[in-house]
Amino acid sequence: MTAFSTEVSTSQAFPPSDSRERVSHWMKSLQNKICQGLEQLDGEGKFQQDNWERAEGGGGRSRVMKEGRIFEQGGVGFSEVWGKDLPPSILVQRPEAAGHGFYATGTSMVLHPRNPYVPTVHLNYRYFEAGPVWWFGGGIDLTPYYPFAEDAQHFHATLKNACDAHHSEYYNTFKLWCDEYFYLKHRGETRGIGGIFFDYQDTQGVLYPISYPGSQMDTAAAQHSQAVGSVKGRTWEDLFAFVQDCGNAFLPAYVPIVERRNDIAYGEHQRNFQLYRRGRYVEFNLVYDRGTIFGLQTNGRTESILMSLPPMVRWEYGYQPEPGSPEASLYDTFLKPQDWVNWRPNS
Repeated sequence: MTAFSTEVSTSQAFPPSDSRERVSHWMKSLQNKICQGLEQLDGEGKFQQDNWERAEGGGGRSRVMKEGRIFEQGGVGFSEVWGKDLPPSILVQRPEAAGHGFYATGTSMVLHPRNPYVPTVHLNYRYFEAGPVWWFGGGIDLTPYYPFAEDAQHFHATLKNACDAHHSEYYNTFKLWCDEYFYLKHRGETRGIGGIFFDYQDTQGVLYPISYPGSQMDTAAAQHSQAVGSVKGRTWEDLFAFVQDCGNAFLPAYVPIVERRNDIAYGEHQRNFQLYRRGRYVEFNLVYDRGTIFGLQTNGRTESILMSLPPMVRWEYGYQPEPGSPEASLYDTFLKPQDWVNWRPNS
């Protein structure tokens, strides 16, 4: 684990001169690694690549798998865009970036398995530059329909191991932030069992910056970050290494869960519940998701931005799960923040 102090830092160091090239190269390699691993796991489905260009600068490559053995649909996208005019969402968050051109790159992924016992998963890691302003952001979260506590424990423990290699408080803070971010306010529930989420990570060292819309001083993530203090001595290289380890943790975190659950038999009842719960995914992505908003505001490619949406979904008015049912267990336990890392059988 890298040793840092937690004294307050007030200055921001400039990134390396080759920062854009290095991050872009790694984001592409992460996309390649994930696609190769998922094709091997699925055994039948193959990703089809669609290259695109953005008129104002940049472009990307979208890879989509349809009708695989495991994955009904999944997308893994890489984008790299630049331009002169910053989107409003960024200027609100970081006004000191005004007057500078911007550069943004990232890899994102959403997988929608067919079997309701296999959870949906989302990943996104990104990098942004605009004059003196730069930061890393991203995360990964799991959305089960018929969850298993041992899967939640494995998923979170794998992410914690990746985080702990860099700072002992990264997982603790970013897990809380994930619970906060992937929360549907209009439903009063989390999207799934969480994972990690972080944004605006730079050399100032604030784990939970309060400069973005929606941040609050009284949330668990904010309070924990304040207790930890700012991490002094962090460099661009430290943060880039941290993001790489988080990205590389995806396959070990997710593949064993798929292998354990994909052969569980299911029927129309389980399928209908899966499609109903997918509606929550759509609601979050269209109402709250920061990446979706940024992509649409910067005139990104709509098909690529919205490839995270599931191929089939249903809504049902006034649905209530049967008390004591597996569906009720999802609401009663798994859609509420839990200390999954320390979960033990019969705990």
